[in-house]
Amino acid sequence: MILEIDPERPVPRKIRQIVDALRNGEVVIYPTDTCYGMGADIFNKKAIEKIYQIKGISKNQPFSFICSDLSHISQYARVSDLAYRILKRYLPGPYTFVLEGSRQVPKMMLTKRKTVGIRIPDHTVCLEMVRQLGNPVITTTVSAGDEVFSDPREMAKRFGKQVAIIVDSGIIPPEPSSVISLVDDDVQILRYGKGDCSDFE
Repeated sequence: MILEIDPERPVPRKIRQIVDALRNGEVVIYPTDTCYGMGADIFNKKAIEKIYQIKGISKNQPFSFICSDLSHISQYARVSDLAYRILKRYLPGPYTFVLEGSRQVPKMMLTKRKTVGIRIPDHTVCLEMVRQLGNPVITTTVSAGDEVFSDPREMAKRFGKQVAIIVDSGIIPPEPSSVISLVDDDVQILRYGKGDCSDFE
């Protein structure tokens, strides 16, 4: 099902449709500030396993997830004073920050080092979706092999039978988020992407 949503003024009723699907354990495709993401509620193990199956990737690769704001992040990660200042300055934005996960995070979402990748994208639709759900949502680029999708109509052809909802907020040219590790207050650039990394070099 394709659900057209204005990226600037999302209709609350349509956001509720997405949230209802997530609460029912469905997989959805939604817009972010860097690309379209494929996601599910991080507390629904079956839905997360379905994403691994759809993408054909190993479960040894934990997904990042989206939180709605800084207080939400503090529930799922250990945030030092330094990390808080950095998060406050750069989020919402095209960054993924790697932090030590809290006990709230499901084990399958943690890396071997017990870290997590967390995003707060600068995109109204996905932030409203997470706020209404109340739980973080998986974020992984909508792709098949080396092909990354930017057009919801093409996504519908490829994934229409595997996901419950494909949100159409227009074409989003995919550009990965910059990934910054803040673990142990050791600031490291793990991936250069859309977010300016000059302050972290």
